[in-house]
Amino acid sequence: MTSSNATSFPDDLLKLQEELHRAHAEHRAYLAKLPWSVEPMKGWARGERYSHREDVPDSPGWTSEEKETVDRMWAEIRELSIAVVDHPHWATVPREEVVAARMELKKQGRPTGGPVSLEAA
Repeated sequence: MTSSNATSFPDDLLKLQEELHRAHAEHRAYLAKLPWSVEPMKGWARGERYSHREDVPDSPGWTSEEKETVDRMWAEIRELSIAVVDHPHWATVPREEVVAARMELKKQGRPTGGPVSLEAA
């Protein structure tokens, strides 16, 4: 950013961006624990249909609770994304600097690490 720096982001915008990163991380972690197919589907042996490196087991599909949880997580991600994009701060950034400012916000808003809580899941 040329006319401003990372410390010029309002605290509430930084908090929203951190929440958005958290929501994405929780969503990815939750999806990683689910069966590979949303609907029940038969697996296949390596080389039988696709070029996977190992056999793909049958998928029992997702339960209705798992589908609801994924939908709820996506809704939270959408709401946070809209809140970040529509934040009044962006009206103060020169139009030609908005993309660079947004990229800088993404870097500033990254969680510092540590375990991801799956309490919302």
